[in-house]
Parts: sequence; structure tokens; C-alpha cells
Amino acid sequence: MTLMVNAQTNAPIAPPFSTEEGLIERYETDIKAFWEQGRFSSFTGVDNIEIQYAEFVSESNKQCIVLVPGRTEGYLKYKELSFDLVNQGFNLFIIDHRGQGLSGKMLSNPDKGYVELFDHYSDDLHYFVDNIVQSACNNEIFLLAHSMGGAISARYLQRYVTPIKAAMLASPMIAINSGGIPNWLAEFIIASGDNLAALLGKESWYFLGQGDYSATAFADNALMQSSVRYQIFTDLYANEKALQLGGVTYHWLSEAIAVNKAIFSDISKLKVPTQVMQAGADTVVDNQAQDDFCAQLHQAAPTSCPSGKPLIIENARHEIFFELDEMRIPGIEATLAWFKQHSEK
Repeated sequence: MTLMVNAQTNAPIAPPFSTEEGLIERYETDIKAFWEQGRFSSFTGVDNIEIQYAEFVSESNKQCIVLVPGRTEGYLKYKELSFDLVNQGFNLFIIDHRGQGLSGKMLSNPDKGYVELFDHYSDDLHYFVDNIVQSACNNEIFLLAHSMGGAISARYLQRYVTPIKAAMLASPMIAINSGGIPNWLAEFIIASGDNLAALLGKESWYFLGQGDYSATAFADNALMQSSVRYQIFTDLYANEKALQLGGVTYHWLSEAIAVNKAIFSDISKLKVPTQVMQAGADTVVDNQAQDDFCAQLHQAAPTSCPSGKPLIIENARHEIFFELDEMRIPGIEATLAWFKQHSEK
């Protein structure tokens, strides 16, 4: 990795954020050493599901970030971003959602993307913040969420009194991307499959075209354009079988539709200053739903989505924090600027 040099001392200075250059090697040195300083534990969530989490806490850091991953993700995927955020002077806490990552699964086939009630995710997050995060953070707590984590976080902020000072929702799954199928038809198909499985007393079925975990070639992926970060991601999932998660079930999709409606019906309950970061080239979630969310949220709470629109990272795919440096670094900088704007320090 190329180092900058202090003009007065000629001593090398590491860039403020990690970059693609030399990243694989850095994973085996600096990032590995950093990760070994973490604490990894669990708590019991709703319905006695074990919820795993990671934390990186230093007495010298008084501000905290709660990182809320997206669907299929676990905290092990976020080593590079964790390294960067902690190096910026934050304590960091990451939750693994029920049914994925290292947390407990709920179906006999652990590959199935499933949750009984979507709000169970936000119930877990509420417990995590109140009982684990808050004691280490002196009430300077910020929330950074990605994709499904954005929907979970929106519901958490709507449903609970919270110590969170400000939230950044990156590529939030305000609504799933229906692929051009009219919403009424998609809802009918999903409800029919969900109801039929329940009627037959079966565990929820995979939705049409979905199946067990299978790696996707870089050329065919819709998540990121950084080949080095994609290689690190696919190698991690190949080596950590517990992280592998397949497609979504009818019931998960039914819950995703319900939470989309709940987010909009409870828009006025989201009081915490919230910004949306939109990936300009996203094909995984519905960017129009993010636009509508920001417009309505800004009307209800003018400190949120300050322009009434999302902050757009042009040309970025869904996973902004795993993108090419020219998209990833501005995404991190915008996140930290948003938190600083709402900090008491």
C-alpha cells in the first residue's frame, strides 16, 4: 500500500482509510491484528434465538457506532470497514441478525432466508443497543446500517425510545426490487405461496428461482465493482460455511412487504436525524422507494434527509462500503460527516 509522508518528519503516514492497493496483504497484517483485539459474544434474542455480535472498545474512544448489516451478511464480512471506523476514533458494535451470520437459525434448512416476524430483527437490535452498546458509549451513539439493516433500523427507530444520536442508512431496503413485476401481482404470488406452505404445515418454501447458497462469479455480481474486495468476500464465505445463506422464502418476502408498508405508515415516528445514502447503480433494492422515503421523512422531520432526497454515490452498486475506492471512501466520509454534524463533541 502506498503511504503518504509527513512533510516535517518524513515519517510514513497510513492513509485515513484502507484502499484496494495491497488490501489482501493488509488483511493478513494490520487488519488481522486489529480483529484479534475484538470481543465476540452473544445474547438471547426473541424466541430464544442466539444472537452473535462483535465489539471493539477502547477507553480512549467515547463515541460509538452500531453497525447493522444487510441480508446474508455477518460481522465477519466487515473487517475492513471495522478497521477504518475504529481508526477514526470510534468504538464499534456489530450485530449478526437471527437466521444469518453466526447467529441461530430457525429452519431445518439453514440456507433458507427466513424470519417469523420482521420486527423480531428490530427487537433484537433494541436489546443489543440498550443492554450491550449503551454501557460503553456515554450516550454518543450513532447507527450505520446497510440494505436489510436499513429497514431493520428504520423500524427500530420508529418503535423504540433510543439513545441513537443520528443514523445513516446505506442502500436501505425500504422496498425490495420486484424486477418490474407490478406490486399487486408480486404481493399476490408471495401471499399465495406463503399461505399454501402454512396450510400444508410445511416450513416456508423458497420463492420461485431461489435455492441454497451458491457463489456468484465476479462478472455476474450485482453487489460491487471492486474485484479485490469481491475476492475477499467470496473467499470468506467459502471458508466459513456458517455464513453461507441461500435465497429468500415466501414468508421472508411476505414480511419484507409488510415492513415496507409499516415504515411508511409510521414515518412520523422516526425522530432521530436520519440520512439515506443511495447507490446510484443499485439493482438489488428499489431506489424509488428510497426517494419516496426521504421526501416523506424530510417533510415529517426536516433534520432528516436534509435536501428531501437521498445522498447519491454515483455509479455505485449496492454495497457501497465494498465498492471501488473512489465510491467507497466518499461513502465513509459522508457517513462520518453526518455523525459529526449531530455530535455533542
